[in-house]
Amino acid sequence: MELWNLHGVPPVYRGGRPHIDLAQICAKQNVDRLWILRKYAQNVVVIKPSESLLDYPRPSVAVDTAVLTVCGGALQVLLIRRGAGHKSGEWSLPGTFVHAGETLAQAVLRSLDSKAGVRGRSPRQLLVFDDPERDERGWVMSVAHLDVVPCAELEGAISGSEVRLAPVAGATSDDGEPALPYDHAAILRVAVDAVRAEYRDRPDPRGLLGEGFTLKELRELHEAVLGETLQRDTFRRAMAAALLATGRMSDGGKGRPAALFRNRLLSIQNDVNDGNDGNDDE
Repeated sequence: MELWNLHGVPPVYRGGRPHIDLAQICAKQNVDRLWILRKYAQNVVVIKPSESLLDYPRPSVAVDTAVLTVCGGALQVLLIRRGAGHKSGEWSLPGTFVHAGETLAQAVLRSLDSKAGVRGRSPRQLLVFDDPERDERGWVMSVAHLDVVPCAELEGAISGSEVRLAPVAGATSDDGEPALPYDHAAILRVAVDAVRAEYRDRPDPRGLLGEGFTLKELRELHEAVLGETLQRDTFRRAMAAALLATGRMSDGGKGRPAALFRNRLLSIQNDVNDGNDGNDDE
């Protein structure tokens, strides 16, 4: 009856008799199943291997993050150059395998920090990519994540040679440069579609422009995200109800001074986060 003392796996009592998990003991101690059966079969009931999770096939779990931004008037994605190992030297989305005892969110933040130098973000889950053939090394499921970051906040990350921005138009096409490994192009397409859906009828919902912007700046941002030209008056009417006038004017550095606006919803959210009631009245 000393089996669990020797191998550190306590028995499960069923009907007054101790049962042992053969697969768990073998995995924990790296011992042969037949040796255990010969030595202890008279004292305990061996749980069938099919009752242990260790006997079921399990995929590896990875996370990959599409970090999008608008720079130079175009929607772009953050790419990293892969180091030593599989697909070495190729450009890809930042990602990693999930470590034991780690949450998906922790794995995402670790990969962004260690591989892209991006910190202090809160990417959201996008979709699970579970094609069994997506990675030729084996069965790997990827939980894709998305973040949208102002261009200025990525300047430090892209200052070296191992991280870069690339227009999504090229990164998601079959013949575009750079080619993306695995199914990262598919992940990027889903991410772009999600962001474009957000920007279709709401003014800068991700706050890329900051607190004060002109209608022209807002329209140009939406054109970059959506990848299409927007009619000026139609766009203004569609966005007007969701904007707040700041009472300030632009400095006129790029033309005549124009009224500055801010996103009404983001302003209310910021006020709530700051402990205010969201009321602009004196």
